[in-house]
Amino acid sequence: MAGITIARSVTTLTATVALMAGSAVGASAVQSPAEPDVSGVRAALQRVVDAGAPGAFAVIRDHGNPERGRTLTVGKADLGGRPMNAALRFRVGSNSKMFTSVLVMRLAEQGRIDLDKPLREYLPAGTLPESWTITARQVMEHRAGVYDHTNDLLEQNGEETTAAFEKRIRNNVYEPKDLVAMSVKHGLQYTPGTAYAYSNTDFVLMGLAAEHLTGRPYAELLREQIFEPLKLRQTTFTVPEKTIAGPHVTGYLTNDDRTKPLLDSTEQTASWVWSAGGVVSSAPDLDRFMTALLAGSSGGLVSDESLRQMTSVLPTSTAKISYGLGIREIALSCGKVLGHGGIVQGYQTQTFSTPDGKRTVVLFANASNNGAVTSGLTNTLEPAFCGKAPTAPAPRRSITGNGNADRDDSRRIPAVEDTRI
Repeated sequence: MAGITIARSVTTLTATVALMAGSAVGASAVQSPAEPDVSGVRAALQRVVDAGAPGAFAVIRDHGNPERGRTLTVGKADLGGRPMNAALRFRVGSNSKMFTSVLVMRLAEQGRIDLDKPLREYLPAGTLPESWTITARQVMEHRAGVYDHTNDLLEQNGEETTAAFEKRIRNNVYEPKDLVAMSVKHGLQYTPGTAYAYSNTDFVLMGLAAEHLTGRPYAELLREQIFEPLKLRQTTFTVPEKTIAGPHVTGYLTNDDRTKPLLDSTEQTASWVWSAGGVVSSAPDLDRFMTALLAGSSGGLVSDESLRQMTSVLPTSTAKISYGLGIREIALSCGKVLGHGGIVQGYQTQTFSTPDGKRTVVLFANASNNGAVTSGLTNTLEPAFCGKAPTAPAPRRSITGNGNADRDDSRRIPAVEDTRI
């Protein structure tokens, strides 16, 4: 699709709601989503709050059957007592990687980047060592062996997360090239293409490539090629500004010492994750973005072929989880869903859709550094997409005779993000 311009026509709601006819992921092979299990979703959200998040919400949008759409909120948007509101803005963390992937795939469609050539050819001179032959595709798949620079900033072994946040994250402003340099000094962690290891540096590299190839700031590329065409009025990228403009949820960082209070982490530069995690958005905007993305050519963001590549996933070391080009696939009991999760200090978000775009689910909690919150939020996907669990058969005894019932974990999803990031 050479010659694509920023002014590419995007039909917003018409295209994004009527996606079923144009999805490049094989909508015909996907069963219609089940009726959401509203009580199950609410119970899952309550478990998230019980685990330590002030509040949580689920926004379910069924574009094939709008009457099935649901918005459920539990708890508070801040510790001052403001009720949780699913229309408020928040930091989306690594959901930003899907936005960066869209920019890269559009460049590939224009012939400005070859995903299978060394990435260093598309970066400012000296960004990567000459000996590094890693490709853009390997980087976007997290299979390049690039060390995650955030490990150095968080010092995960030993230092309190809250102390690291105040010392190196909240107010510090990092240049993207310096984040990459922080990673490069560790060398490649394994032979590229032979393993999967999630690295935020991967998508800092892709943001730098997009800037270098276009001569435009990353924030402008997002605004002109995604935010404005899709009319994402509540989505911004203002790194390194610390505040979130407009009505927003307050984010809280859980102290490693659980006897200490939650730390308000709303204000932060987010420069430490930049194009890997710095976007601010809302549930309605994430729904619009996902449905446009999974519509392929008819959605106006990427071509059908680009979408096919993005959703051609490879397995990871985590059961039920695969990864493509900036898109994660999770195998639920009722089928596979596509999207991403995001954790950034004080905020957790899961944004997923059926491959045909008929149903999107946005899950959110305003606390991080809490594995129970992460697990609870992720496992809200099951009742939201798959409905009520089948009636379980009567427990049968173990063959060892100890009386333990066999456990059915088919509806549980492993947490796949680092709970400290």
